[in-house]
Amino acid sequence: MTQNLQKPDYIFEASWEVCNKVGGIYTVLSSRAHILKDEFGDNLIFIGPDINPDKENADFREDKRLLRSLKKAAAAEGINIRTGRWAVEGNPIAILIDFRPFFEQKNDIYSRAWNLFGVNSLQAYGDYDEASMFSYAAGMLVKCATAQDAFKEKRIVYQAHEWMTGLGMMFLKAEAPQVATIFTTHATSIGRSIAGNNKLLYKYFHGYNGDQMASELSMEAKHSVEKKAAHYADCFTTVSSFTDRECRQLLEKAADVVLPNGFERSARPMSPVAQSRHILLDTASALIGEVLPADTFIISTSGRNDYRCKGFDVYLESLAQLSARLREEAPQKRVLALIEVPCWVKEPRKDLLEQLRKPVKERKQLPHPFITHELNDFLEDRIVGTIRGLALWNTDDDPVKVMLVPCYLDGKDGILNMEYYDALAACDLCIYPSYYEPWGYTPLEACAYGIPCITTDLSGFGQWVDETLGHNATLRDGAAVLHRDDENYFQLAAEIAGISLEQILATPQLRNNCKKAAAKLAGQARWQDFISQYYKAYDFALSKTL
Repeated sequence: MTQNLQKPDYIFEASWEVCNKVGGIYTVLSSRAHILKDEFGDNLIFIGPDINPDKENADFREDKRLLRSLKKAAAAEGINIRTGRWAVEGNPIAILIDFRPFFEQKNDIYSRAWNLFGVNSLQAYGDYDEASMFSYAAGMLVKCATAQDAFKEKRIVYQAHEWMTGLGMMFLKAEAPQVATIFTTHATSIGRSIAGNNKLLYKYFHGYNGDQMASELSMEAKHSVEKKAAHYADCFTTVSSFTDRECRQLLEKAADVVLPNGFERSARPMSPVAQSRHILLDTASALIGEVLPADTFIISTSGRNDYRCKGFDVYLESLAQLSARLREEAPQKRVLALIEVPCWVKEPRKDLLEQLRKPVKERKQLPHPFITHELNDFLEDRIVGTIRGLALWNTDDDPVKVMLVPCYLDGKDGILNMEYYDALAACDLCIYPSYYEPWGYTPLEACAYGIPCITTDLSGFGQWVDETLGHNATLRDGAAVLHRDDENYFQLAAEIAGISLEQILATPQLRNNCKKAAAKLAGQARWQDFISQYYKAYDFALSKTL
């Protein structure tokens, strides 16, 4: 399929999430690194921010022998880098850039960005400056590379991910036009902002103007750099047909190539599922002061802390409805509902650690028996507020017990001390009722680990499932794709509660069939199935530099 397409000699990929696990883009890049590494070897080079140059980065293995000439040339231009390898499958080369020195040039850089590209940085705030200085440094690093003998006369592709790298990509294209540029938006900044500000994104979708909404929502700088980068790149890409529609409307630019996200299970050894289930149930039991039986049905949701967009509000509403239905129809059943969402964590709960050391018979319910860690903003946290508002108190007569794990599960959280995928594999059902989800890695990950899931048709993954199967998917297909719009909040929650109840009461054989269907579905969304789209993007971009 790709034999007649132009291939680059070198690929540079820049992202804020290279060796920096903060969101789904980390999964995109790290999970496909090995398949590109097999094709391009060490000519595949990732560029990320050196967030804490003086601290150890578990994702980065420094190797000072790599790219010595480039490192020297970059230093002469005031760009300080560390070279090494990303500690993911394939171990690709990674460059971490110390972008802090560029803050001194910030005003000059923004002025040039306005004059050259029309990027408006005047209303910048928050993380815009930090990301832009990294972006600029990354672009200038690749410009330095083009002057090196190893890279001269070579076909080079520079792929920039999200608005955080758009500025540097444009400067690179202006100063080294021979480099083929790809700009990838995984979610438009203004689309996410519309959704996150409780506006009706879908009901009035065709009436939204991206520039106008950016002004209304104080998103001018991020929207400006993203929109200009989309138009300026040799090849503009996004992750789903769903997001392509959004780009057409809000960025006024259709994607040249759509790059859907694949996923494959890690080759690393997994903890036994029985062990992971025991840890989860024992921790919950220590919180609520009630022993949860081994056959407790475990439900979970997870993702970055994007309350409305990820559908955490609907998830919690569905749990309240599920608990009420179980009291009537199967009061003897027990459900543990996990919420694995990073919040503003302070520390592991000391009273919970003490409780976990006690014999089971001596445990009593703790205050706030629904959270494993202390938060800095407990009373202001929206998830905590919803749990309290719905009276999900984990009392003895509540069939559904809720447990918020407000931190990344990296094996070092201080309470569970387990990896995310170990916790995922211990679940019986996953629920991701997304309102705004350009792709949706969490349901794909669940399916890859053989866990049936519920998602919505407002996620790119959900739409891909329906398109792939040719019908509205149900849990028997491995993933139930439910309709969601701006007006069916409670109806959706009721539907999720109903499907969950059916699965809780299902026979072991039916549950097992759903698990097999989930794994089969994920088998059609591997990187080897989707990587050909990247070769199309490389060819498209390279054709613009001839």
